[in-house]
Amino acid sequence: MTVHRALRRFVVAAAVIPATLLVGHSPAQAVELPPACQAALTEAQDKFPAQQFTVPDKAKTAILDELAALGETDQKALTETACAAWNKWATTNGAAVARNLDTRYQNTDGLACTKFTTAAIGALKKYAPTIPAETRGLETVAKKVWGNAMRTLSVEATNATCRRAYGSVKAGW
Repeated sequence: MTVHRALRRFVVAAAVIPATLLVGHSPAQAVELPPACQAALTEAQDKFPAQQFTVPDKAKTAILDELAALGETDQKALTETACAAWNKWATTNGAAVARNLDTRYQNTDGLACTKFTTAAIGALKKYAPTIPAETRGLETVAKKVWGNAMRTLSVEATNATCRRAYGSVKAGW
């Protein structure tokens, strides 16, 4: 399974937390993922069973574009050890993260972009400190992807409210 194909399926199905913690690249540069990283992608929806929280299509596209643009150095963060540690953490904490995302999403007024950014950054700030040290390389890349995607959206979003929402979270967690 190539990184890009797996990641596209993953982001569409799984929402923000896993999407922002895993990386990929374009099919032209496709490489095989370590088994634990493949599992992280394919099992994400089960591990993070959010019911209300959704990622707007433009945000999904921006994140995927940033993932596809990652260089070789950033791609090296996808190791068997890092993904195995992530999988263990996600199995233990995924349901709580999903509930948190759903609650934040439901309790936020406004457009989907505002609900998304508020819920996502709130959950990221809450749960990032509990992620295992072995995943710090993944987190560093995730912060880069998040920041670049939100920066792009803060400029390119057609709605002023969404530009502000994306701009308010581009610094990350």
